Amino acid sequence: MLNKMLTAAVTALWLAGPAVAQEGSIIVQSTTSTANSGLYDYLLPIFKDETGITVNVVAVGTGQAIKNARNCDGDVLLVHARPAEEKFVADGFGTSRTDLMYNDFIIVGPASGPRRGGWHVRRRGGADEGRGRWRALCVAR
Repeated sequence: MLNKMLTAAVTALWLAGPAVAQEGSIIVQSTTSTANSGLYDYLLPIFKDETGITVNVVAVGTGQAIKNARNCDGDVLLVHARPAEEKFVADGFGTSRTDLMYNDFIIVGPASGPRRGGWHVRRRGGADEGRGRWRALCVAR
């Protein structure tokens, strides 16, 4: 999974590179969570070594990143709001969108859990724009 994610991220940056390669830098509008993940700390030195292009990351909330990109203040947009991303492309501000990352939620705890009944994870509710909501519940056996 990590290799697939890194390949997609490098590809997204690489595709943006030719449009501004003459300037020697690009701007990535990103969410703070992606910036805080360490992904850019790992990828950007590799990207710079391979392309000579400097990547400047603007880390803000999803809404602000999209607003900045709509104002042409970015070359690449990495956010996590699929409907807003699709609208961004449909409105002509982007050329395409692709899934880049996803979250895994892992519940860690003793098998016996509270009340000696064990921990159980259940899927709750319906779809939220195509994604199910997951919630950890403690239930007695």
